[in-house]
Amino acid sequence: MLNVVLYEPEIPQNTGNIARTCALTGTRLHLIEPLGFSVSDKAVKRAGLDYWNLVDISIYLDFEDFLKKNDNPKPYLLTTHATKKYTDVEFQDNDYLMFGRETAGLPDEIHERYYDRRFRIPMRNNPQARSLNLANSVNIVLYEALRQNHFFNLI
Repeated sequence: MLNVVLYEPEIPQNTGNIARTCALTGTRLHLIEPLGFSVSDKAVKRAGLDYWNLVDISIYLDFEDFLKKNDNPKPYLLTTHATKKYTDVEFQDNDYLMFGRETAGLPDEIHERYYDRRFRIPMRNNPQARSLNLANSVNIVLYEALRQNHFFNLI
């Protein structure tokens, strides 16, 4: 099983779509507060449809709470600031894939702490289009991790 970590997500539809993907792949979803919405928000539920109750989800007060409650994991950071590609990672069972806020990414403190665990999704360098949508990015990387692990017997 894999873990998707969203650091202070802001857009409920993105989180709802990611929750749906997690439900259908058996992936744990970790949300680090503050959230830009309530998890009871209609937009989150609508995007996740009737899959929301199938998600193994945990919510944390802050990054330190996340680290403490998960035995200090070493997440892979997905960021436009990295030079290595996500396809350079050999993903393993129980790895943590961490994504930052839609508007600001991850804070410098987390970048510094896990500098050697930062990876990117290749894309054009265009100042008018800074990055892919968060839900799309999660799906790209998660499915590569699943593929490398023979999809953990998903059908």
